[in-house]
Amino acid sequence: MTPVRGASDAAIAHGLAADADLVVRRADPGDAARVDAFALETLRAGFFHRAGWTRAVCEEFGHEDRSLVAERDGQVVGVMPLALCRGLRGGKALISTPYGVYGGPIGADGEAERALFDEAEREALALGVGRLELRCLEDPGLGLPESDLHATFIKDLGDDPTSVLPGMPKKSRADARKARKTHGLELHEGRWYLPDLVRLFHRNKHSLGSPALPASYFQRLLDTFGDRATIHVVKKDGETLAAVMSFLFRDQVLAYHSGTAEGVDRAFKASVFMYMALQEWSIENGYRVFDFGRSRKGSGAFSFKEHQGFEARDLHYSFRLVKDRGLPTFNPSNPRTKVLQRTWSKLPVGVTRLLSGPASRFLP
Repeated sequence: MTPVRGASDAAIAHGLAADADLVVRRADPGDAARVDAFALETLRAGFFHRAGWTRAVCEEFGHEDRSLVAERDGQVVGVMPLALCRGLRGGKALISTPYGVYGGPIGADGEAERALFDEAEREALALGVGRLELRCLEDPGLGLPESDLHATFIKDLGDDPTSVLPGMPKKSRADARKARKTHGLELHEGRWYLPDLVRLFHRNKHSLGSPALPASYFQRLLDTFGDRATIHVVKKDGETLAAVMSFLFRDQVLAYHSGTAEGVDRAFKASVFMYMALQEWSIENGYRVFDFGRSRKGSGAFSFKEHQGFEARDLHYSFRLVKDRGLPTFNPSNPRTKVLQRTWSKLPVGVTRLLSGPASRFLP
C-alpha cells in the first residue's frame, strides 16, 4: 500500500489538499466487483476501466496486471487499469489500457486521480520501463507529452430508431437505404456468430498488412463479459457479409472489432448498412450513446466514420517517458512500417492467422 504522501510532497507540489486517509494499492481479484461498481457510477469511466478487461487481456497475452485502486476510509474512490507489457524489441511499458482505446486514472476527485498517477509513475521508475502510457479519452491534466495520432467518434442517439437513417449524410443515407431495400441486407445478433467475426476480422487485417488477434481472445472476451459483449452480422441471402463485436456499458454501445468479406462494401455497402442498423438496434434496446471507436487520423476508417455523420474527437494519449527517448513510432503512419505491411499482406492468410497470435502479444 502507498498512502498519499502524508501532508504530501506530491499534494503540495500539485496544489492539492493533503488527504492522509487516501491509500493507493495494487488491485487484487477480490476488488473486481467494487472496481466495476465504481466504473459504472463514475461518468468519466468507460468500459475498459472494468476489472475484467485488463485481467482478460493479461491472461490471454501473458502480460502482468498491475492495476491500481485508490481507497478512502475503505471505499473505492479511484481506479487505474494498468498492465506491464513487453514490446517487439524486448522493451517494457506500463500501459493503461492495453488492447483498449480508453484508460488512465479515474477518480472521485483530482486528489485520487493524481495519487493513482503518482503511484503508476513510481512503479514505472522502479521497473525501469521505457514508458508509462495513458490512453485517455479526456485530458488528464498531467502536463505530459501527448500523441495526436488518433481520434474517436461518439454520438448521442436519441430515442427514435427511425431517426437514424434520415440523420445520415445524403450519400451514406442513399447507400444504406439501397443496401436494405434493393440488396436485402439484414442485421442479425448472436454470440454464435463468433467464427464469422474471427474469419472476417483476420481477412481485413491481412489486407491491411497487420497481425490480427487470435480466436481465443474473442472467446475470452465473450466469456468474461457475458451479456455485456455481443456480435452482430450482416447477411444477404443467408451469406454473412460483415460482422462486428460490440461492448455494452451503461447507456453506451461501443462498436469495437469488425470485419467484412471481400468486395461487399463496394457491391452492397455492407459496412454502411451494418453501422446504421446497429445504431437502430442500440436505440431499440435502450442505449442512447453510440461509440464508433478509435481511428488513426488520415486513415480510411477515419474518413468512413466522418462520412457516416460522426464528428472526430481528439484523444489524449499521454506518455511519461522513462527510458524511451521519444513517443512510440511503430504505427501505420510511420513510412518505415510500410515494408512490413506489404510483406505481411503477401503471406498466405493461413500463415498470417497462425502467426498473428504470437505477434499480437507484442502489439498491445
